[in-house]
Amino acid sequence: MKAGIINVTGYAGLELARLLWDHPEVELVSVTGRSAAGKRLPEVLPHLWAIDLPVTERVEDSVDVVFSALPSGASAEALAPLVEDGVKAVDIAADFRLHDPETFKRAYKMDHPAPGLLDRAVYGLPELHREAIRETSLVANPGCYAEAAILALAPAVREGLVADDIIVDAKSGISGAGRGGLATNIMDQFAEANENVVAYGLDGHSHQPEIAQELAELREAESAKVTFVPHRIPMTRGILATCYAPLLDGTVDKRRIREVYEEFYRDEPFVRVTDTPPQTKQTTGSNMCLVYPTVDEQAGRLVVVSCLDNLMKGAAGQAVQNMNLMFGLPETMGPDHLPVYP
Repeated sequence: MKAGIINVTGYAGLELARLLWDHPEVELVSVTGRSAAGKRLPEVLPHLWAIDLPVTERVEDSVDVVFSALPSGASAEALAPLVEDGVKAVDIAADFRLHDPETFKRAYKMDHPAPGLLDRAVYGLPELHREAIRETSLVANPGCYAEAAILALAPAVREGLVADDIIVDAKSGISGAGRGGLATNIMDQFAEANENVVAYGLDGHSHQPEIAQELAELREAESAKVTFVPHRIPMTRGILATCYAPLLDGTVDKRRIREVYEEFYRDEPFVRVTDTPPQTKQTTGSNMCLVYPTVDEQAGRLVVVSCLDNLMKGAAGQAVQNMNLMFGLPETMGPDHLPVYP
């Protein structure tokens, strides 16, 4: 199949290019970029020297599938005409993750640019929505923080083991902010990020309603009570989320929790329930999410640690996994890489 990437020059876009170039069923034929238009891809991203494609302002070739890595708002505007023309699409931005346009407006401080497409979009988390992804032409790739939190909590929430009072404390490397997320000068970026930890989004991070939406659906409820606090830490890539929820039954112990999680993820190719708390370096460069559930017995609280690579399972790798499902290909084709360690 022929594929195109909108905004190849962002972190998610360049990771997509790397994965799609080696995909045995994909021919990457078109890449776009705003400031880089008119150049060839290796001029802009020398590590992609093998992908000698022109960077254009828009997708100019006929494609079967398109990925958008544009910022939220701009992404839906670019994808809408392609989706209407029958091209299958995976949106890595946030434009189609939230079902309700008013919730989107509150989270992203803008009107939804293509509300008419919301009913056609499927939230792109195969562990929860695999069959729907297979049938749709428009997938909303999850947010990286949201994906780590939802995968950490989904088994316990679906099983009805925890109360509707969840706290998610998450840390991300600086690539989560995108290439323009810090200061434009590279020395300023280092000075701001090195030996520094920053909590942000305390008045409402945009991934909070996404987490709440998916956990509420698992409960078959209208809403979910979720407190989400993200932090930026001085590493390049990776997310580690520690999630807390009160247990409804004081007799539920670690053994029972582990049984629930192992059964829930038994056949999932990209989630592993670990024997020890996972580390971000154990997922770097892979599409794997590692999940470690336990119980704080004195407090009667579930504690789950999850980690993933925000540019792989949290972005490009997940996007390729979703594309595979949309086209009836083996789900692991393309993003099935072992982590890079250390």
